Amino acid sequence: MPFHKYLFTPRLFKEYDGTKDVYEPGTLEKYGDQLLTALNLMWSLGYYTSPLLITFLYRRGYFVADSVGTLAKFGTGIGLLVAFSLCMRGLGRSMNVVYVRFAECLENAKRGSQDQDAAKSTIRRYDFDFRAWPVDFTVTSSVQRAQAPRNKPLWISSLPCQILAYLAIHTFGIRMIYPGSVQLLQSYIEPMLLQGRTKVITQDKGRRNKVKTADGNGIDTMFVDNREKSANGRTLVICSEGNAGFYEIGIMSTPMELQYSVLGWNHPGFAGSSGRPYPDQDQNAIDAVLQFAITDLGFTPENIILYGWSIGGYSTLYAASQYPDVKGVVLDATFDDVLQLALPRMPESISNIVKIAIRDYVNLNNTELISQYNGPVMLVRRLEDEIICSDDGNLGTNRGNFLLINMLKCRFPNIFKPEQENLAKDVLSKPLEFLRNDSEDLCLSLLMSYLSDNGNNGTSRSYPIEIGDEYSSEQRDSMAKFLIKKHLHDFKSTHCTPLPREFFQQPWEIPSDTDFVFT
Repeated sequence: MPFHKYLFTPRLFKEYDGTKDVYEPGTLEKYGDQLLTALNLMWSLGYYTSPLLITFLYRRGYFVADSVGTLAKFGTGIGLLVAFSLCMRGLGRSMNVVYVRFAECLENAKRGSQDQDAAKSTIRRYDFDFRAWPVDFTVTSSVQRAQAPRNKPLWISSLPCQILAYLAIHTFGIRMIYPGSVQLLQSYIEPMLLQGRTKVITQDKGRRNKVKTADGNGIDTMFVDNREKSANGRTLVICSEGNAGFYEIGIMSTPMELQYSVLGWNHPGFAGSSGRPYPDQDQNAIDAVLQFAITDLGFTPENIILYGWSIGGYSTLYAASQYPDVKGVVLDATFDDVLQLALPRMPESISNIVKIAIRDYVNLNNTELISQYNGPVMLVRRLEDEIICSDDGNLGTNRGNFLLINMLKCRFPNIFKPEQENLAKDVLSKPLEFLRNDSEDLCLSLLMSYLSDNGNNGTSRSYPIEIGDEYSSEQRDSMAKFLIKKHLHDFKSTHCTPLPREFFQQPWEIPSDTDFVFT
């Protein structure tokens, strides 16, 4: 391969050759790469501090005609340093036997000189900059349902707030909501991501794939196939991480311990995934992941469980709303509406800007999405959650409580009257271990009988279920407690503790007469 091609070849992290060692670059490549990394870091710092930097340069008089020469010299010097670093790195790579072998494999894969399976198998022997990874699956058409556009009237009086909201979200705001997209953080945890990825690939036979979305982003995914190992393996669990979570060190481990087949992915802008984690890009990403699972991996929606942690609950519920036949949804430490978490953490003086920014650009409203999915849902609530509670230390303000209540109100409108809604808030202000209900068998029998007698063919996926219209207040209370216990599990933990395997369960749904026998 000619020398000039080594100038822009991707960074190599590891060759999976049976050793635990990472790739060791030569001296020239090492120092050339360090120079480029330092320059990139300086660029990132300059970008994030650009308002202060521009103000400083302006006050020092650098934005006048006399300073053009100085700025030109500075720019030329930086350009020469970049060119020198690229040449030094390229020369070092061209002299490294391991890197030359990798570069030739990558070049052959891109040229298509081998059959597709052989090319993918060869490339997967290496871990390298994912931007250069060949695309494994491309979305040809989106299956997204049309959603009603949000009414956003433009008022002259609110124009300054709307401008500030736009600028805030498109500069620092999206990075505050999704800190995992910040390059500085990713650079810091890069060794941990590589270590986690190596473990999944070498010990669990994970398979990395690049999935191209409808809007052109490349999504970094990891698939662990356990279909031949256990009965659970016939079910695929698709894991959606939190706002600073990555599949390499995230929630995949819990279903993997239970021998499910697992598909993890990183949000746009996280690690190997390109783009930015705006809602539309995140929606396209999870849609592409679902299409990849169904079309390429061969799982039917009925054998897919969607599992989301924290802000990943939004991606999960969006996918459930688009693929209503999935087997179920598991939500761990998630919320009803991100606005309700943002407002208490921001100064009241800018609340109007926050509302506009969230509603217009990052409207992560799980309550709206969960009402569009009729399948089984299980929520896991962290009793010591310091993130999802709008009032720290107050379990009653855990936003997962409100998501659960809103879902049950939508599904059982005649059970959750205002009185029962207040009861639910009171019940959920304490751990569920204090909840007592002696009528669970009766409640289950009533639900099953209602479904059987009202033409639902024994299925609970025909919500809303109108049971309870003639119930007394006491009967509604009993049924409300029963439904809360069936849809929510408590875990005594803080927000970021890995979920133990015993808490990951398939969501409950009302059994049919043929599945249940009273004794």
